[in-house]
This record gives sequence, C-alpha cells and structure tokens, in this order.
Amino acid sequence: MVNASDIFPTLLARVGETHLRQRLTLEVEHAGELLGRGRTLLNIENAEWMMIFTYHTLKFTHLYNWGHRNFLDVHCVVNEVVLPRLPSAFDGFTLLHLSDLHLDIDPEITDAIIRRLVGVRYDLCVITGDYRASSSGAYQAAVNYTRQLTAYLRPPVYAILGNHDFIEFVPELEAGGLTFLLNETVPIRRGDAVIYLSGVDDPHFYETDNLEKTRANIPADAVSILLAHSPELYRSASAAGYDFMLSGHTHAGQICLPGRIPILGGNAKCPRSMIYGAWRYGGMQGYTSAGTGSCGVPVRYSCPPEFTLHRFRAA
Repeated sequence: MVNASDIFPTLLARVGETHLRQRLTLEVEHAGELLGRGRTLLNIENAEWMMIFTYHTLKFTHLYNWGHRNFLDVHCVVNEVVLPRLPSAFDGFTLLHLSDLHLDIDPEITDAIIRRLVGVRYDLCVITGDYRASSSGAYQAAVNYTRQLTAYLRPPVYAILGNHDFIEFVPELEAGGLTFLLNETVPIRRGDAVIYLSGVDDPHFYETDNLEKTRANIPADAVSILLAHSPELYRSASAAGYDFMLSGHTHAGQICLPGRIPILGGNAKCPRSMIYGAWRYGGMQGYTSAGTGSCGVPVRYSCPPEFTLHRFRAA
C-alpha cells in the first residue's frame, strides 16, 4: 500500500490523504489500463500497439514527413471572450493557453514552441495538462523539456495535471517555475479588481477533480475561470457557476480528414461540438484546445497544433 505521507508531505498538506493516495495508487496499478477506467470505456492513449501501427503505416505510405512538418507548425489562435460581469479593469486581458505539450515525443517540439512564442503578448499563461507522451513509465525527459519551456514564459504560469501526468511531477515543475492548481483557486488582480482562476486535477482518467473545493472561497458575484484537462467536466462546471472553462485532452482529433473532420472522436465523453474550439453550455462559455503538441505519433493532418490567446471583453 502507498504511504503518501512518507513520499510527499507538502503535496499531502495541499490535496489531502484521500486524493494523494488515489493518485499514487492508480499511477502504479492502472496507468497502462486500456479498458474500464475513467470516464470513457476505452483509454486509447494507452494502446501503444495502435501508435506503433499508425507510425509504420504513415512511414509506408510516405505520409509521415508531411504530418511531422504539420506537427512542428504551431499556430496562434485568438479567441474573443465576452464576459458580462467582467470588471472593466480586465477588458482586453489576454490569457495565453497551452495544452497537451507531450514534449518528450520529439526533441524538436520544445524549440518549435519557444520560437513561435517570440513576441507574443499576453497577461497570464495557463497550461491545461499532459506534459509527457506516454501515460506510464519514465518521465524525467518530459519534466526537463517542460522546465526548458517554462523558462521562456513570463511568470506566474498556472498549470494543472492531465491524464498522462503523475502527481510526482509537481514539486520539480513548481521548482522550475510552474504553479500548479490541484483543486485550488487563486485570485487574479488588476488594481482593485479581481477575478478567480481555479484548476482541478484530471477529470478524465484519475477522476480526482473536486469542484466543491475550488468553489469554496469564490464570491457568488465574481467572474471565475476553470482549468480542467478534459471538457468532460462541462455539466458540473456550469452548475457550479463558472463563467469560462479551458480544456484540452482531445487534440481536436489530431488526424483529421480535410475540413477538420476527426477520424476519432477525441476520446472524451462530451458532445462532439466540444472537442475543439469555443462552445457554450448553460451560462458557461468554454474552449477546448487542439493541443500544442501531439499524442502517440508526432504528426498532424488537417488539424494544426495551437496555442490560444483568449482575449477577455467586458459586455
């Protein structure tokens, strides 16, 4: 049995014994599980045989090099977000959104992202999970690449964990400049005005999200933003009163037919309209990133990788 208190006393104080024990136990016992865990029946990212088959098929059909060039061509997407209760001091506030970096999948991607971010203006950066390519096994390369990228981002950079990530990442990545939100909320201030930024642990595979905890200290009339690795939390987040939710996980399909038609449905239990781009549910707006990196195989087809600039506007 995992003795969480002996391993990570600082994390234990932040997330509690039940959360930490669940995370550590599932990492050991179920990280490579293909069926039967999480919000979807099939955890396709754990099917390494499928990734190997896809890689060799693309090589055989001479499509790999084209897809790899697309993978390194990171696009900038601007998303205007009108929030009726937004304080006027935050009008024009710009949030840089990175997601699904999977930096150890290819040594070129970290430098490609850094080059693309040169000259980009933003007020705050957030990362919505998945720092490594695999969902199990060694992770130090991903941690090293993430710290290399973080050095080029203007602090503070708020981050959450995804279904590919171990909670063991947190101390070393926080030492490298990230600030993780582990079912936690922080105030973001501009002068006397304040909005609230929350982040939950992975809702897709580990199911360690806790909205009751993140909402506990947010005033009822305040604008609030939620970071959740997967859009699958949309119903609960809307009911909890969040104004805007940022997610990733789906890669928008990653390998798509012309017209951005995904061959696979994004591996998320949510409406198809939510696997990419801006969407709305009830009184909450949301955005699902196509991902800044790629999963399984370092290729993209009809589905460019992206970083997103969310520009807030007061009504």
